[in-house]
Amino acid sequence: MVASAPVTIPIHALKLSPGSHLLIENVSWEQYDALLTELGEERLTPRINYCNNTLELMAPLPIHERPHRLIADIVKALLDSQDRDWEDFGSTTFRKAQAAGLEPDTCFYIQNAEQMRGCERFDSNQDPPPDLAIESDVTSKTTLDTYCLLGVPEVWIYTSGALKIYLLQDDGYLLSAQSLTFPSLPLDEMIPTLLQQAKQMGTRKMLKQLRLDMARQDK
Repeated sequence: MVASAPVTIPIHALKLSPGSHLLIENVSWEQYDALLTELGEERLTPRINYCNNTLELMAPLPIHERPHRLIADIVKALLDSQDRDWEDFGSTTFRKAQAAGLEPDTCFYIQNAEQMRGCERFDSNQDPPPDLAIESDVTSKTTLDTYCLLGVPEVWIYTSGALKIYLLQDDGYLLSAQSLTFPSLPLDEMIPTLLQQAKQMGTRKMLKQLRLDMARQDK
């Protein structure tokens, strides 16, 4: 009996249904790098994680996109109210050579905003990781492991109506009730409430009221 040759399918031919993800093990860094080049930088899907030789392709549901966009708007409003600089890097691909690669739902440079203001392409040899990354409805098996290898100090994960804040420690991420970015704000209560208000009154009105509330607190 002659052994049949393994089936090979071009990666661009794979069509993931919304909400699904695909794990592929034993993928080399060179294969991951070639995949990013093949798919190009302008794609919206799939999202791609790479960690410890495991490749993960994800196709988020449209409903999963809305929470992290709203949270990003809230972060900007809070930073503006505190007169702090920020740069929104969205779903930029962040890579640490031979180890990890990830595309956040969205991310921010805050402490390092000035340094990264003119950055057009992330280089792990000279650029710091984002100060804050935000994910919503994570189904990924590698997300926090990848963030850990990249050295992102703070990750927010919003899922099932709750916000979880993870802070990077020497041995990995620790779930925390307090944010490094906004240490004086009860974000685990605040963010879900604001998202619910956005559904009820609309995003513009929610953000307007938030800015008014923050301005009153500063007086």
